[in-house]
Amino acid sequence: VLLLAYFTLQVIYARRKYKISPPRTTGHPEFERIFRAQANCSEYFPIFISLLWVAGIFFHQGVSAGCGLLYLYTRLKYFQGYTVAAQGRLGPLYASAWLLWLMLGLALAGLLAHFLQP
Repeated sequence: VLLLAYFTLQVIYARRKYKISPPRTTGHPEFERIFRAQANCSEYFPIFISLLWVAGIFFHQGVSAGCGLLYLYTRLKYFQGYTVAAQGRLGPLYASAWLLWLMLGLALAGLLAHFLQP
């Protein structure tokens, strides 16, 4: 939640810096990149939280927490890279997607083990 708050504050600062009043989402290219980076991170947050929760309960809390911390780090790097240049988002984007797939696999493995045990 703190990370999402940080992203939101960056959008607010960019709105003030480039004099772009809500609800406008276009204007200076730097503002548009910051706005899109924040929106993209917010869109994936419910998926991340759901996978983190299920993997933590049904697979292993420590492994899930480690994946969660790595995911948050990659999203921070994604945000920072995207605000500088659109191409700067690609490496962290692929890493965060890989971590989501990993957490999905952990969640499914945990669920299968839980419900298929005799």
